[in-house]
Amino acid sequence: MSDGYEIAHVDELEELPINQGEFVWRPVRRRFGISAFGTNAYTAAAGQRILEEHSEKDGHEEMYVVLRGRVTFQLDGEDVDGPAGTMLFVRPGTKRGAHAVEDHSAILAVGAKPGIVFEPSPWEDIFAAFSYAEKGETDKARAMIDHAVEQKPDEWQGHFNAACFEVRYGGDNEAGIAHLKRAYELAPEAVAKAAAGDGDLDPVRDDPRVVAMAAG
Repeated sequence: MSDGYEIAHVDELEELPINQGEFVWRPVRRRFGISAFGTNAYTAAAGQRILEEHSEKDGHEEMYVVLRGRVTFQLDGEDVDGPAGTMLFVRPGTKRGAHAVEDHSAILAVGAKPGIVFEPSPWEDIFAAFSYAEKGETDKARAMIDHAVEQKPDEWQGHFNAACFEVRYGGDNEAGIAHLKRAYELAPEAVAKAAAGDGDLDPVRDDPRVVAMAAG
């Protein structure tokens, strides 16, 4: 490495399991300290999910590059073959996801909003925090979640994820319910929908306070 550039192989990137190992996130933007655009890599064995199913909004554009192996992309319900070397550009609003077809498959994702100065999402810390929690590093995970909430104190997502963390990993159900209550105050409909289907909250599912919020 020199002052002018940095090099890293995808297998050297930090390995963070997501959704209890459903797929593996390998942070790229965080690794290099990139500030101009969002980018991450993902790896998986044959048959495993390599890209979570989701869609982007507000004009956010994404491109995926299959670095090695082979994947099957799911794009608005259509299966698209992705051998090594495939470049896929997905427009906002298109539902996308992918599964690995071959072992050691890897993809690189790059995204940003046209005409908007890029700002790293504070939710990236929460994404990483749950991975650390799954590895038993709960203190590190809690610090990252607390930091994300401090950055966006008036957005419900941080409080909701803090609630899920405390109930699932932190062993503090009361703290979790307090975070959930704050999230509900900020966005009742969104939190009611999220709470009703999130398994992280199962240990407190029957608490009358949670029942009331999940019911909306």
